Amino acid sequence: MNLKPYYDVLRSTPLLRGMRDDELDVLLPCFNPRMRHYAKDEILLMAGYETREIGILLEGSITALKNTPDGASVAITHMGVGGLFGDVLSGSSQKSPVTVMANEPCLAIYLPYEKIIRPCPSLHAAHLQLMQNLVLTISDKYFALDRRVELLICKSLRARISIWLLDEAERTGQDTFTTPLTRAGLAEYLNCDRSALSRELSRMQQDGLVELWRNSFKILDKERLRMATRGDYQ
Repeated sequence: MNLKPYYDVLRSTPLLRGMRDDELDVLLPCFNPRMRHYAKDEILLMAGYETREIGILLEGSITALKNTPDGASVAITHMGVGGLFGDVLSGSSQKSPVTVMANEPCLAIYLPYEKIIRPCPSLHAAHLQLMQNLVLTISDKYFALDRRVELLICKSLRARISIWLLDEAERTGQDTFTTPLTRAGLAEYLNCDRSALSRELSRMQQDGLVELWRNSFKILDKERLRMATRGDYQ
């Protein structure tokens, strides 16, 4: 298995952040990772099942879905190339609360959790860095989940949209960005009706908060968006 073409993707992940080529050359043979291709709508991880592997998405995009008591599914998160999944679950005895599904043809590799926390006898310096990265990754996901809960408990749809816009601008480092989410996907992520989302986005554009073009957004007034997250501006 030749993973060298994906080294840039691997080192862009929180788990392998900053790893040099020579360090990846040392680490990956220790893990003997498995690789798998997925078709669109194929399941990478099923809710109710355990996993002892950490997945890294090398190609494509995925969505984590959680079933609600009424049988509907709510999108918890979306990931593109470099997305990491199973990292929190693989270190616990719990079953997955979400189903991870391919939005398009995907390629993923899986690293055994046990081989990450129990290094080979050589104890390479890169492996120590890897374990530190794992702790930071789990910590970051905790705060990301807290942010997601904050978004979902907002009563105002404008507040939810504003939080999402500001988070995406911070994540991309730009006030103009494109999302892989369709309007239906974004409505699902924000837990709202698609038509209600479209109406509110149109109103926000008319109010001079944001410009829209298909799946692209340009933030025009960050301060008023921040006010909207607090319900100070409608």
